[in-house]
Amino acid sequence: MGIATFKGGAHPYEGKILSENCAIKKLDFDGDFVFPVSQHIGAPAKPVVAVGDHVFAGQLLCEAGGFISANVISSVSGTVKAVEPRMQVSGFPVLSVVVESDGKYELAEGVGVKRDYKSLSKEEIRTIVKEAGIVGIGGAGFPTNVKLMPKNDDAIDFLIANGSECEPMLTSDYRLMLEEAEKIIGGLEICLTLFPNAKGVIAIENNKPEAIKHMRELTKDKERIEVCELKTKYPEGGERQLINAVTGRYINSTMLPADAGCVVQNVATLLAVYDAVAESTPLMEKVITVTGDAVANTANVRVRLGSSYARILEAVGGLKTEAHKIICGGPMMGQALFELDCPVTKPSSAICAFVHDEVAENPTTPCIRCGRCVEVCAEFLVPPLMVRAATHGDLEGFEKLNGMECMECGSCSYICPARRPLTQIFKQARKMVMADRKIKAAEQKQREAHEAEAKKEAAIKEAEDKKIEG
Repeated sequence: MGIATFKGGAHPYEGKILSENCAIKKLDFDGDFVFPVSQHIGAPAKPVVAVGDHVFAGQLLCEAGGFISANVISSVSGTVKAVEPRMQVSGFPVLSVVVESDGKYELAEGVGVKRDYKSLSKEEIRTIVKEAGIVGIGGAGFPTNVKLMPKNDDAIDFLIANGSECEPMLTSDYRLMLEEAEKIIGGLEICLTLFPNAKGVIAIENNKPEAIKHMRELTKDKERIEVCELKTKYPEGGERQLINAVTGRYINSTMLPADAGCVVQNVATLLAVYDAVAESTPLMEKVITVTGDAVANTANVRVRLGSSYARILEAVGGLKTEAHKIICGGPMMGQALFELDCPVTKPSSAICAFVHDEVAENPTTPCIRCGRCVEVCAEFLVPPLMVRAATHGDLEGFEKLNGMECMECGSCSYICPARRPLTQIFKQARKMVMADRKIKAAEQKQREAHEAEAKKEAAIKEAEDKKIEG
């Protein structure tokens, strides 16, 4: 393969140099660990423990609340202190299981036992992944076992390992590809056993030459796996853009990757699959990046799920100066933190602390119709028209402009010389459209129920009339 890419996209300051040479180091804490029931797309998980229960690391705390849901596993041993709402990075409290660690990290029975995945059936592999609580670690947290269950296994011809890590500042996936590549490849091989016709492709942006070189060396004798070098461009790691770059195929928001014959998994997710299937270890830890010009020491750290962001930042040396903005995730798609005492969850990727808040420091001015936002949009949308519809409350017009295809990547806001908050406007408009759809669906359901009741009453009356006539 040559250097692959997609049409559109931007190239913001990468910032990888701040932490790319920081080897992963393990951090452990005592005290409370907080496990929200919602760390994934889909239905919240349901707590299966009560206050006062003793739990072990690797033990189930909350079971999946539906088909699109995921188990929540304890990362520590200790005592369940509370089952109550706790603040999350979103700024809202979410029902959580709080475990007070005993500092022993005693494992639940069976955790850590090695097994031969080649002897397992497809159903057994998928069940193990589900029980391990694995979700898409590099993105929105879609349950991995569901991704591995397309309608037709034989129709999947590409299994893409997403090592792009296109979000600026983040280097955790890069370090994993250097330090634990064998496990990532092992996870990819496990997933390939589910899809007999699929080729495994490890896709990596070319600003990570050492990772590309390392992965190519380790896969040179593997017939079903190859490494695809991607052009460094944001949002190259977006699922739709990655599929297009690697295969030339297109999908939209109404389609699944499987509709294009693809399954996409983040490299950290594949590592978690390997741990679960080959080493009986559920998802309990995350590698995250701590970076930005306000931190004393940049780092890539392995932490237990449920750890506090405040304690992580403190453990690596804290801030060297006042930070005007601290973000959970990267600067393009991350969320500004309301407070640092929030737990690390499955999709967590980074703590970025900045001396300056460029968004707040640069005032918004009127649109100059330069068209740059149109040029960088990876979904071929027309942001100026979408903004007009959204700001005038024209939700129907917003939908007609394909506004629901927006992936909220932030490229348009980044490139806009007028500093207009385009992504935030589109995010709000999309929420309003989805809320409107729910209301209309509920109204339609109610109408159908009334119609069914009316038909039932009419049928009863007709039967009674016939009985009287008889």
